[in-house]
Amino acid sequence: MSTPLYEPPQRPRIWALSISRLRELFFDIAGEYVERADFRIVSHGFEDAVREIEGAGAARPDVVLAGGSNGAYLKTRVSVPVVRISPTGFDMMHALARARREGARVALVTHGDTPDEVRRFTAAYALDVTFASYQSVQDAESVVLDLSDRGIDVVVGPGLVTDIAASAGMGAVFLYSRASVRTGFDTALEVAQATRRETVRRQRLDTLLQHLRDGVVALDAQGRVELMNQRLASVLGIDAAKAVGRTLLDLAPDLAGSLPDTDGDSFCTVRGASYVVHRGPLASSGAAAGTVLTFQESRAVERLDRTLRARQRVQQFTARYRLDDIVGASETIEQVRARVARYAKSDATVLILGESGTGKEMVAQSMHQLSARRDFAFVAINCGAFPEALLESELFGYEEGAFTGARKGGKAGLIEVAHRGTLFLDEIGEMPLSLQSRLLRVLQEREVVRLGSTEPTRVDIRVIAATHRALTDSVAAGAFRADLYYRLNILSIALPPLRERPADLLPLAAELLRQAAAREPGLAARVPDAETAARMLSGLGAALRRYAWPGNVRELQNVIERIAVELADVDAETNADATVVSREMLRAVAPEIVEPVARATKPAALTLRERSRHVEADEIRAALAAHGGDRDAVCAALGISKTTLWRKLNGGTR
Repeated sequence: MSTPLYEPPQRPRIWALSISRLRELFFDIAGEYVERADFRIVSHGFEDAVREIEGAGAARPDVVLAGGSNGAYLKTRVSVPVVRISPTGFDMMHALARARREGARVALVTHGDTPDEVRRFTAAYALDVTFASYQSVQDAESVVLDLSDRGIDVVVGPGLVTDIAASAGMGAVFLYSRASVRTGFDTALEVAQATRRETVRRQRLDTLLQHLRDGVVALDAQGRVELMNQRLASVLGIDAAKAVGRTLLDLAPDLAGSLPDTDGDSFCTVRGASYVVHRGPLASSGAAAGTVLTFQESRAVERLDRTLRARQRVQQFTARYRLDDIVGASETIEQVRARVARYAKSDATVLILGESGTGKEMVAQSMHQLSARRDFAFVAINCGAFPEALLESELFGYEEGAFTGARKGGKAGLIEVAHRGTLFLDEIGEMPLSLQSRLLRVLQEREVVRLGSTEPTRVDIRVIAATHRALTDSVAAGAFRADLYYRLNILSIALPPLRERPADLLPLAAELLRQAAAREPGLAARVPDAETAARMLSGLGAALRRYAWPGNVRELQNVIERIAVELADVDAETNADATVVSREMLRAVAPEIVEPVARATKPAALTLRERSRHVEADEIRAALAAHGGDRDAVCAALGISKTTLWRKLNGGTR
């Protein structure tokens, strides 16, 4: 039978168990604790108490409070903490003094051995006390009856003993006081609160583990499971609750030999899936008391790695141009824009054909900006700008120690950097044959192997290539792999040279002048938009259309840049030339544009020397276009001085 005293749902549950006069003290004192805990006094002991506790299910107590032999019995038989009531030294002195008043011969009966301090106390005060102890109920009856036969008048002891002594007609003094019972209540409350806190902590930890995507198991020092989350239990095909207490290798024999022997990582296969297994210490009080194993599916690791690599792009790998930046209203440019918009929806490889300076990278960037890959990197590399060895390391990356001077820790190649984005291979026709085969494998397998490594890295890229060469001629000459050509030439865009779209010359020049003016502090206010720029350049239409523009848009940009510098130095308030670009100004800054027009009127054919000069001038203009108008770089590349460069451009001799 049990009597509920208070039932707050969130308070600790404490059961006080007794089958003796200790129960009366429980009832007297429990009322003092009803505000702090749910106390229940249970009139059961020993095996009956065990059945009552274990059968309570979810309503089982957090702590059990009992005295003497009952507490000792329950301590080893129930799965909840048991607090035993212990008499104080004052309790014993008071009880012995009272017993001496009730009888001449006194015996102190305790559960287990009599404490040494009690024996020393009685000896110090010359008290004639007989000591006895018991272990069980039957033992207690035997001890009390033996004391009765020996002429003991009064027995001092816990409730069970005093009840037996009273039944035998002996004097009985109850050992426990209200103070000792109250101390037991306080201790039980502290243990219950600590147990509740630990239970909440474990529940939160268990909830955390259950929400992890990785499988986790905690093992004790003998390799037995202490905790396993449902993720790993599902992977192993076992019941997580039934796994506790069993060794992991008994539950999953297939793991034998594949788990790491020391702290670190290893690979294993579970039911056909590959996992990265990490082993770490399970610490307790600062010392390793077991092991924690984490199982992470290899595919999840790969997905995470790809995501991280894709998001670690820097500003230099961002596309700047958009489709609207492709200026022109000619039919061929309209077709280019339409094709770019159409191809942006596909992930197929694109080959862009066109002379140098026609805007191949602008088209590639525009296509990237319109594609589903716009939020990831746009990585461009000129295949003709690097020596073969350097190009290989730039494209494919390398491991630490792959070659002399390799960066510590290795380096990711541009193919890896472009993961989930777009890789633009400019001047693909200049790529050495040895690298063409490696690039072909990347396009076919979508994986790259760094220099010095044997492990491939998966990549998700879209490749756009560009060339000014006729690749079919290179294939026929054996300078370009036919299989790579067909792999690249799935989608194709041909960009017309500037000389084939004369109607776009003036609008394009106007836009370039607007951009150049924005960079010149003295000119920005005078050229606020492309319409103003078009009016300023309107007198140059014929001259611009007659020129062949071997450097295409890049050459036109260089000429407009020179015009912008000249205009910035002209005083707008005193000089009418500040609002218009005259033919004389064009002749001054770019004589190569005007002179072919004048020569075209000459009836006589060019001499061999004149043709030679024109060839040299064309080569210099092509070099200027290739180096972005950098005259210093062109002079260094051709081995000539700036004076010679201008003289040959102007057709002079010396």
